[in-house]
Amino acid sequence: MNELTYRFGRPAVKADLRTENADFQVQEILPFVPCGEGEHHLVHIRKSGLNTVQVAKMLADFAKVHPKEVTFAGQKDKNAITEQWFGIRIPGKITPLWHELNSDDLTVLSSTRHNKKLRIGALAGNRFALTLRQVSDMEALLSRVASVAAGVPNYFGEQRFGHDGRNLDNGRKMLAGRKVKDRNKRSMYLSAVRSNIFNQVVSRRLAIHGVLPLAGDCVMLTGSRSFFVAEQWDDTLSQRLADRDIQLSAPLWGRGQLPATGDAGDFELQQIAAAGLQSDCDGLENAGLEQERRTLLLRPEGLKSTVIDNRTLLLEFMLPSGCFATSVLRELCQYDDVQERLYRERLAAEKAQQEIE
Repeated sequence: MNELTYRFGRPAVKADLRTENADFQVQEILPFVPCGEGEHHLVHIRKSGLNTVQVAKMLADFAKVHPKEVTFAGQKDKNAITEQWFGIRIPGKITPLWHELNSDDLTVLSSTRHNKKLRIGALAGNRFALTLRQVSDMEALLSRVASVAAGVPNYFGEQRFGHDGRNLDNGRKMLAGRKVKDRNKRSMYLSAVRSNIFNQVVSRRLAIHGVLPLAGDCVMLTGSRSFFVAEQWDDTLSQRLADRDIQLSAPLWGRGQLPATGDAGDFELQQIAAAGLQSDCDGLENAGLEQERRTLLLRPEGLKSTVIDNRTLLLEFMLPSGCFATSVLRELCQYDDVQERLYRERLAAEKAQQEIE
C-alpha cells in the first residue's frame, strides 16, 4: 500500500495501531429496522479475538443449521472489538436461546426476527473508534487529521489482499485456470484482483491529475451508486462537485463498455495498460463481473480526535459500507499494526524452528 499515491504526501508521523484489541473498535450500522417476524433471525454480536467466519460457524453449530444458512453483511477483523450482525435462517417457530453463546470473547447484544435474508454489503456503514499509541509528533498528527476531513483516496485496504498479497496472487492463478471449489474463496480472490485495478487507476490519477475533473468523467451521485457521464465540465457541474453533490469515480472492472468517455476514459485505459493489468481485466470479464464504479475519494464522516495524552490519540469517525479505515489511517501516519507484526514474527519463528528440526 505504501507505493500508492498519497493525497497529502506521505506522513512523517509514526504511531502504533492495535496494540490491543480494544484499540480497534467497529460498530456496524444497518440500513433498515428488523421487522420482528419471519424465518430469519438477526443476531447482534460483540466479539473480540474471533473472525467473522469463526462466529458464523459457532452460530450454525449452536442453531443446528447448515453453515450456508448463516449470513453476514461484512467481514470484520479478528484482532479488534467489533459489533456485527449475523442472519440465521431457521424455518418454524423455534427461537434458540442465543444468550447461551455468551463467553469472554463473544456477547449477544440483541436478537430479533426479520423477513429477509441478511446479504453481503447490506450496511449503511461502520463506526470506528481507533486508538493510536506511541505517536511520534502529536501536533503534526492533529494537523493531518484536519486535512483528511477533506477526503482521502478511497483505496481498498490491505485486508482485501490478504497476508503478503496472497488473495491477489491466488486470484490471478484462478483466472489463469487454477480450480477453486470454495465459493467464498472464489469471490474473495476475484475481489482482490478487481480491487487492485481500482487502486492502481486511482493512484495514477491522483499522481498525474490530483482531484481535478476530466472531460468524460463518470461521476457518482453522493450517497448513491447511480452515475452519469460529464462529457464537458461547465460551471453548474463544477459547483455540484465542489458542493459534494456528485463525486469523481474510478472503475470496478467487468464486462461491458467502460462508462467513462473522452479524456477520462482514455486515461483509465492507458493506465491499465501501463500497469500491465489488461490480463486481469480480461480475466474478470471472463469470470462474468460487470462494469461498476466506486468513488475516487473517501470522506470520513463525523471525524473527531481526542488527545488522551501526549503519545495517545483516539480517532472516531464513520465510513460508508465497503470503505476501509486503514485508507484513512495511511494518510494520517506511518502506523505499525502491532498485531500484524506479532503474527509475522510468530510465523518467522515457526519457520526457523522447522528448519532447525
